[in-house]
Amino acid sequence: MVESEVGEAFAVMPCYLKNHSQGEYVFDHGWAEAYDRAGGDYYPKLQCSIPFTPVTGSRLLVRQGLQAEAAREALVAAGIELTKRRQASSLHVTFQTENEWKYLSGLGLLARTDRQFHWINEGYRSFDDFLAALSSRKRKTLQRERREAQDGVEILRLTGPELTDEIWDAFFRFYMDTGSRKWGRPYLNREFFSIVSATMADRIVLVMARRAGRWIAGALNFLGQRTIYGRYWGATEHRPFLHFEVCYYQAIDYAIEHGLACVEAGAQGPHKVARGYVPVTTYSSHYIADPGLRRAIADYLKHERAYVRAEAEELAAMAPFRKDGA
Repeated sequence: MVESEVGEAFAVMPCYLKNHSQGEYVFDHGWAEAYDRAGGDYYPKLQCSIPFTPVTGSRLLVRQGLQAEAAREALVAAGIELTKRRQASSLHVTFQTENEWKYLSGLGLLARTDRQFHWINEGYRSFDDFLAALSSRKRKTLQRERREAQDGVEILRLTGPELTDEIWDAFFRFYMDTGSRKWGRPYLNREFFSIVSATMADRIVLVMARRAGRWIAGALNFLGQRTIYGRYWGATEHRPFLHFEVCYYQAIDYAIEHGLACVEAGAQGPHKVARGYVPVTTYSSHYIADPGLRRAIADYLKHERAYVRAEAEELAAMAPFRKDGA
């Protein structure tokens, strides 16, 4: 934190000292394993981010004014100094804006890119209006997927006081089942969902699927001012296309109905492109204290950035939208 002459906070960079890399969505487990094999200690590390959720935004929080540039530089210098004092291996600034990313790259931090998948609302008035923007073949595919997913299944969107303990118990079972199979170690406990429900229930949209009176799947979404953020999903009964319906199509429906500009569906899963989601670049910056590890990661990131750029171009070309009026 940088204070003004009268003791007011002028600039802040929130950091967390961590002994693991769970819940970050900018994956550095390979870096940690390589450093461990070389005899180093990757943890603890400093993390500058929003905990548990990959939402892009400013990470260097600076008041506007004549001293803003100096304060910004002071924040970065303080972050690096704190890394050394805490004997941490590194400082990671994740899901920052592109302008901040360029700024930190100019100060010598290592530049990393990745991609998420976002659905962009082009002023659609209904889901059918969105479908009309797709090619005929893709439009028919989405319509068929929705019919099959909803056959015999009731889909509900729950928010506010509808988010009861019984609902969260069911969703937590879904989260644990999917996390145990997909990630190996789910990192959120049941209390986490009670806390977010108690503190921000009106900013939550929980899509739940029920068959024969029993909950079988769910997807957790958070609401921003202009965006709905899809986060966790799980199911205990696997039905064709139910994942697409609960996670992707219901979020699109909600965004259109409420005039939201974007559905941010997170990273991973190029299959999202066929459902109308487009690749969007995300940015992170990294200070690595050990010169040897820093050189190795810098070389790796040079190749990774080229791969991310080429993959995004390839995925964008696969978008399902009409190109020739068909």
